[in-house]
Amino acid sequence: MTEVRVAADESSREDAFAVRRTVFVDEQDVDEELEYDEHDEPDADAVHFVAYDGDEPIGAARLRFPTRGVGKVERVAVLASRRGDDVGRDLMDAVHAAARARELETLKLHSQTRAAGFYERLGYEARGEEFEEAGIPHVEMRRSLSTDA
Repeated sequence: MTEVRVAADESSREDAFAVRRTVFVDEQDVDEELEYDEHDEPDADAVHFVAYDGDEPIGAARLRFPTRGVGKVERVAVLASRRGDDVGRDLMDAVHAAARARELETLKLHSQTRAAGFYERLGYEARGEEFEEAGIPHVEMRRSLSTDA
């Protein structure tokens, strides 16, 4: 069974980073310097989430607060062996709950185009044209938190 936790200490943050490294750097060939940024620092205003199966980290996500009332979901990653097991949905449910607790009205994210359908099923809508980020096609998506999906 998957359990999603806020990465509140160094060990759990390292678990989140390990998942991200496996998915983005190793699997998708994203430059490590692009993957990790100032929002990963311990004192940054971001919430990191880790999905666990027992003690094994299997998914990660990050939530930032760039503008009032709007959160930005970033670095959503699930190990290849666990995709299709609802780990991504569990992560996003935790992100949505944390965003509501902070009284955010809207969430936005940059979805890889191949993952856009996943986010659409969670109530996100694509906005604008496709663009490239870290060498991968993306689309901006938004979701109102007043909608249940």
